Amino acid sequence: MTQEEKVTLPNDMLLADVVSLLSSGHTVTLRAKGDSMFPFIVGGRDCVVLQRSRSVRVDDIVLARLPGRGYVLHRVYSTAADAFVLMGDGNVCGTELCRAEDVCATVVKIIRDGRYVVCRSPQEMRRVRLWKGLLPVRRYILALCRRWRRWRRGKGNTGK
Repeated sequence: MTQEEKVTLPNDMLLADVVSLLSSGHTVTLRAKGDSMFPFIVGGRDCVVLQRSRSVRVDDIVLARLPGRGYVLHRVYSTAADAFVLMGDGNVCGTELCRAEDVCATVVKIIRDGRYVVCRSPQEMRRVRLWKGLLPVRRYILALCRRWRRWRRGKGNTGK
């Protein structure tokens, strides 16, 4: 019987090596963790394909190193002077500012249930614009989604 071995490393250790690979021109695929990008990226389930990008645009998902905070994988919500305003899709408030040189990579694809989602496709961009427009009521939508996920997990564990 073979088991898939998993190695969990601290973000700073792993992502420093990832940034080095990206700087060398490689593309890197990582399994996402956390809920800050829900519903577009589900932590523990989805993978992201990262690529070094020369141009970052509003609505891109980026891997950025924030001074004093480490690495984050968040969406570029807007630009302010010579900085980007970042916010997780699963957040209802709270943004981060980062400079262009703090952006390490852009997510070009999301691997969801074995399928590839191209982040800049017209369909995905429509979904992003809709989600951003729902920011005033996002708190309630996310609460319903979390309850639904908990209910589904509990339902699956009953053995029925």
